[in-house]
Amino acid sequence: MPLIKKGAEANLFLEKFPERMYPADVDKVLVKERISKKYRDKELDRKLRDSRTSLEAKLISEAKKAGVPTPIIYQVDRDKMCLVMEYVEGKVVKEILEGLDSPSRKDLCKTIGKQIARLHDFGIVHGDLTTSNMIKTLGGSIYFIDFGLGEYNSSTEARGIDIHLLHRTLKSSHFQVANEAFQAVVNGYKEEFRKKADEVIRRVKEVESRGRYIAKEERK
Repeated sequence: MPLIKKGAEANLFLEKFPERMYPADVDKVLVKERISKKYRDKELDRKLRDSRTSLEAKLISEAKKAGVPTPIIYQVDRDKMCLVMEYVEGKVVKEILEGLDSPSRKDLCKTIGKQIARLHDFGIVHGDLTTSNMIKTLGGSIYFIDFGLGEYNSSTEARGIDIHLLHRTLKSSHFQVANEAFQAVVNGYKEEFRKKADEVIRRVKEVESRGRYIAKEERK
């Protein structure tokens, strides 16, 4: 089972579907295994990993109901603290954003903005909106992945921070097209979220004016 990505909270493995579950037309699955933290009390560590694994599975499934493409969850393994899910074929947005022509980039980012609005309208914040956590499929759909830091939260603050994180990613990783890309995201967000979007966008500006943002995993 090859490791394809090592993260702070979880490792991702690629595995043949029949080896994990049963024979089917699906060739490969992605296995996300939440990492144990040695510095935590063992019982607390298990409870946290269990709750976060279960919550992530629920958020991914609920995002579909909101109209946002996400991987299919095949299995929630609460013994091994891992999720077995669809392997989405496509290109990570981080790798293609700057290579697109301007109209295509605007269309893609507008779609991203609309999908963020759908999540927020459904009471979900992603928690880690970066271009590394978005995949464009051959069919043109934009899949949101990695809801490991997500939560149910309808507050303006949480929504503002969600969008701020994406803005920060655009400025740091895609600085040459950041302004154009973010404006398209905002346009899509406003179009989908309508009047409720204005308060959130104002909060984004407030968050950015505060200076350093403290990531969720660093908060006490």
